Amino acid sequence: MSRDLPRLTAAARGFLALPRTATLTTLRPDGTPHVAPVRFTFDAATGLARVTTRAGTRKARNVAAGGPAARVALCQADGPRWITLEGRASVDTDPVRLAEAVRRYTARYGSAPPAPPDPVVIEITVDRVLRLNV
Repeated sequence: MSRDLPRLTAAARGFLALPRTATLTTLRPDGTPHVAPVRFTFDAATGLARVTTRAGTRKARNVAAGGPAARVALCQADGPRWITLEGRASVDTDPVRLAEAVRRYTARYGSAPPAPPDPVVIEITVDRVLRLNV
């Protein structure tokens, strides 16, 4: 786990394991926010969240354009309960990282993610967790 990541309660870990859709907020090159619905996985042991997507999507391009300083927010909500995971993000095309992201996604959502011709994984090293009623 990232040394700055607060310990998550069992309830928070359970909430993040539910097969829900979240929103991923990235910053466009002009600094304005871009918010997109995504499916994701979170490894509480390492503090790493993963989003599989296509290389040409706005979210992937925003993260890539941000370089090593790119920060994102991933928020899962269910009624009055929500958790936001914030951290530095990167885009990776490594087949091993992609396979791990697909494996985790399949385990969480019960089916594999779409298989586009230009797959990438956005990896988020979570260093801040905000939550309410979880």
